[in-house]
Amino acid sequence: MTIVLATKNPGKLAEIRTMLQGLPVDVVSISEVLPTYVSPIEDGDTFEANAFKKARAVAAATQLVTLADDSGLVVDALGGRPGVRSARYAGEGASDAENNAALLSAMSEVDDPQRTARFRCVIAMVDPYLDLDRPVYAEGRCEGTIARSARGESGFGYDPLFVVTGLGRTFAELSHAEKNALSHRGKAVAALVPHVESLIRARVQEAKSVLVGQGSS
Repeated sequence: MTIVLATKNPGKLAEIRTMLQGLPVDVVSISEVLPTYVSPIEDGDTFEANAFKKARAVAAATQLVTLADDSGLVVDALGGRPGVRSARYAGEGASDAENNAALLSAMSEVDDPQRTARFRCVIAMVDPYLDLDRPVYAEGRCEGTIARSARGESGFGYDPLFVVTGLGRTFAELSHAEKNALSHRGKAVAALVPHVESLIRARVQEAKSVLVGQGSS
């Protein structure tokens, strides 16, 4: 079964492909299926709204099962910002470095005990074969704090600034395997796996029913 990931972000694609590699699915990016696809504007007020908007649009365009995630960094001292605007915190089209610099600037006067934060990831799965308007959601969270400077060379986004609670290391200082086991996205994918497995079983049963019907005709 082919699943389209509604992102052009190579980091997200690599992570989710790795997390789903034990299932009989072929995970492809929207760029591989529709190279000229233009993503909808993420103007929702919640992670759920943005994830669903992206998943529904791609599922409708490709007629394939689609996963879309909306992830963000929620910083307590900033009233929950950057939140749903995490990818655009420093402005539309901002780079990871620019977003990180904007966050460090906003946190410059915040003392260590108040630098608590969490990553949230909400994944929406839409199956156009069933109903474009009935998404399945899965969520994952990871608690941590904001470092005072970037640390580590791996990952993307705010990974160099996010110190994982209990580890004392940023996401960017972890191996890919370590990050996937702890990250908000890894937890969301793990929560979604039973739903994907159920969908696979349903498709297999449908295929068997078709074969039985053909054999009796």
